Amino acid sequence: MNLRPYQIDISNRGAAIVHERGLVYLAMETRTGKTFTALTIAHLCGARNVLFITKLKIKPSIETDYKACGYGFRMTCTNYEQVHNMPRDFDFVIIDEAHSLSAFPKPSLRALRIKAAYFHLPMVFLSGTPTPESYSGIYHQLWVSARSPFKTYNNFYLWALSFVNKKMDIINGHSVINYDDANREAINAHIAPLMLHYTQQEAGFNCPVNEHFVIVDDPQLPALTRQLFKDRRLTFDQGEVIADTPAKLMGKMHQLSSGTCILDNDSRIIISRMKAEEIKRQFVGKRIAIFYKFILEFNVLREAFGEAVTESAEEFQANPDRVFLSQIQSGREGIALHFADALIYYSIDYSAVSYWQSRARIQALNRDTAANIYWVFTKGGIEPKIYKAVSSKKDFTLSWFMRHGGI
Repeated sequence: MNLRPYQIDISNRGAAIVHERGLVYLAMETRTGKTFTALTIAHLCGARNVLFITKLKIKPSIETDYKACGYGFRMTCTNYEQVHNMPRDFDFVIIDEAHSLSAFPKPSLRALRIKAAYFHLPMVFLSGTPTPESYSGIYHQLWVSARSPFKTYNNFYLWALSFVNKKMDIINGHSVINYDDANREAINAHIAPLMLHYTQQEAGFNCPVNEHFVIVDDPQLPALTRQLFKDRRLTFDQGEVIADTPAKLMGKMHQLSSGTCILDNDSRIIISRMKAEEIKRQFVGKRIAIFYKFILEFNVLREAFGEAVTESAEEFQANPDRVFLSQIQSGREGIALHFADALIYYSIDYSAVSYWQSRARIQALNRDTAANIYWVFTKGGIEPKIYKAVSSKKDFTLSWFMRHGGI
């Protein structure tokens, strides 16, 4: 394995920061080689027994990269949900997709578990999007380390007094404190010595990303969506949907956009298969990867593509006749899809992180052709409004829906 020059430089600087401060944050954009860089930092720091914490779906890729490095230390790769079952004899920790520890004002369970077991160890944090929703998300990421630059603030609420402009929101008639508006300049003054940034442009990514929109015209879906929006109720032979809250209305409108719906009696119905049929028609003979959001959408796609379906990125890479399917949130990080002719979105997620990270799956430094992304939207659905939010780096939240979600 030969590191790129910028990886060698970042590894050397990162190891120096770990020696001095006990932790470093690699804010390197997706596909720039964060894993190799982090493993090299562990090697340079003299680690002997490394714990690598990542997402479940990414583990095979991490283990492959570790073997390719050939470093002398032992590495155990685990997913966030299994951290509490790991031994305590590690001497170095690498936290992949560290933004998943961003929950606030209270820490997530995964943050609590990492801090409880490994707070005293040197750490490397990895993320292409360290603070995707709010700068307030940085507190609990670094909080898991005893060497956090905010260690004098015992909890988020005390930290917020110095670093957050608090606001009051009214949600369903209740007053709720909003901690999103963090003071970036003040926070950066504390975290800048820990952060090593690197972009795809700096790494030499030259292939453009072209986004296309495929509009499916299924007349029954816009009619159902309008009726639900007007009456807050839909009735089917299998049961009914009563959208008696804004959150439920938003969710059901989203489901309808791709032709499925979960009814109030938990019946799951498929209303339209036109999206899957259009994908199959337009991309015949192409090597395609498809992201979906809801389980019923997977069922429709599995029915359309049959035995060609795989949920393994490795199998997809090895066999050009396969069609790769993944739920967008589980597949947005860590997997490589740059050998696909096209990346297709059967549905769209509310998260800006999902938008930016999942589309990067089709990019690669050595890709010499344009990366083509296709959004399959239903005419008259809510999907373009979600796209407008997430592509501008905003989550499609309930408050956004109530302001912009009308038909």
